[in-house]
Amino acid sequence: MRLIVGLGNPGARYARNRHNIGFVVADAVARRWQFSPYRSRFKGELAEGTIAGERRLLLKPQTFMNDSGEAVLAAMSFFKIPPGDIVVVHDELDLKPGKVRVKRGGGNAGHNGLRSIDALIGPDYWRIRIGIGHPGVRDLVMPYVLQNFAADEADGWVAPVVDAVAETLPLVLAGDAAGFMSEVARRTAPPPTKAEE
Repeated sequence: MRLIVGLGNPGARYARNRHNIGFVVADAVARRWQFSPYRSRFKGELAEGTIAGERRLLLKPQTFMNDSGEAVLAAMSFFKIPPGDIVVVHDELDLKPGKVRVKRGGGNAGHNGLRSIDALIGPDYWRIRIGIGHPGVRDLVMPYVLQNFAADEADGWVAPVVDAVAETLPLVLAGDAAGFMSEVARRTAPPPTKAEE
């Protein structure tokens, strides 16, 4: 069994924030793979479904970002899921908007949700990093991640990237990180210009 975790902050005021793209992806996964409705469990919202013929769990921690690890630990302990079978989807300041990378293990790059998870279960889990860009000044990071996506971002790159990640998630679950990144890039590449054709 695999556990897929989307990171974000609960509540309507945060729903469209850059920091909540993990929640947005989780909801897209639930729609694409026809998961059960969310239920309140493990300090989060939990849904169940089948991807590529295998039972999968989908979790959105409701602890606020800084304590995300509490929900992840509770779910993994109950279902006896090892860290290597957990996939966490989160925003990434150090990637350009719309860039997607996946890796297993590594540091938290200052991300409070990852820091909380690392502290409670260790770093040996999969991370799908979705670039949101950096405001350029460290002091602006907090207000930047808690801003809603601008309309041109939401319509321009957010929706296609979220759909591509949800659609190609089976590749990550199969351990094919390179195939996943290639397929997401292919699906989200802008159409060629006349000069490129």
